[in-house]
Amino acid sequence: MFRRRRQAGEHRPRPEGTTDPGPVGDDELAGPGDDDAADAPSADDDYIGRHAVTEGGQPAEPGSDEAAASGPWDSGEQYPRRERVDLGSLLIPVRPDQEVQLNVAGEQIVAASVTIGRSTLQVQAFAAPKSGDLWEDVRGELAQEIRSLGGQAQEAAGPFGTELRARVPIEPGSGRTELQPARYIGVDGPRWLLRGTISGQAASRPELARPLEDLFADVVVVRGEHPAPPRDLLEIQLPPEMREAIEEEMAQAEERGQYPNPFERGPEITETR
Repeated sequence: MFRRRRQAGEHRPRPEGTTDPGPVGDDELAGPGDDDAADAPSADDDYIGRHAVTEGGQPAEPGSDEAAASGPWDSGEQYPRRERVDLGSLLIPVRPDQEVQLNVAGEQIVAASVTIGRSTLQVQAFAAPKSGDLWEDVRGELAQEIRSLGGQAQEAAGPFGTELRARVPIEPGSGRTELQPARYIGVDGPRWLLRGTISGQAASRPELARPLEDLFADVVVVRGEHPAPPRDLLEIQLPPEMREAIEEEMAQAEERGQYPNPFERGPEITETR
C-alpha cells in the first residue's frame, strides 16, 4: 500500500544551505508497542544488475565478493534479486508487513518513508561529489541545528558507521519542551549520499530497529549520469503503474468535465494532513 503524505507546515532539522527537507511526519508514530518485524535478506538471494527489477540480469556466483558484500547498493553494481518498488532515484524493497509513504512538500516528492508497526524509516538520496565524505559534513550540520531547536544530539557507532542519535522537539518553535528520539544514519556511495531517519519506537528499541536497518541496507540508489550539484535531492517519482493510474483517472475526468484532486484519499494515493 502506498500513501502520499504532505507536510503540515512543520519545521524539522535541516542542514543549512541544502535542499534536504529533513524528517517529516514523526508525530504520527507514538503509540503502544508493536513487535512487527520484516525478515532479514537471505544469504541465498541471487545478485543481479540494475535492470533485473523488470528485465532479469546476470547473478553473481555464490560465494563471490559481490555475494558477500552488503548495501545500500548503487544501481550500477550487482545487488540482491527481490521485488522492489521503483521510485526513480530509489528502489525500495517490498515486504509484506510494511507500508510505503511518499512525503510531499508543495508538489514535490521529497522523501520515501517505510513504516513497520509503530516505527518508520525515512530515506532520501542526494547528489554528492566524487570524493564522497558528504555524510560527515551533513551529520555535523544536523547536530548543530537540532541543538539550536532545543534538542539533543550526539554521534555514536552504528551498523553503517558513525550515526547521529538525537532527541528532537516534537513541535519545533511552539515553545513545548517534549522531545522524541530519532536516529540519523547515512552512507556515502559513488556520487550519492543515502540518508535515513529512524523514528518511532525503533529509535530507542534496537530489536525493533533491526528490520528497518536491514531494509536501509537493501535500498538501491539510482544516481543517473546527469550532473547535479552536491546536496541536491535526487528526484523521487511515483511508480510507473501509479502514474499511469492517475493519468487514466485524469483523462476520464476530463471527458466528464470534472477534475479530481489527486491528493484526496483513493485506491491509489492517499494524503494525510
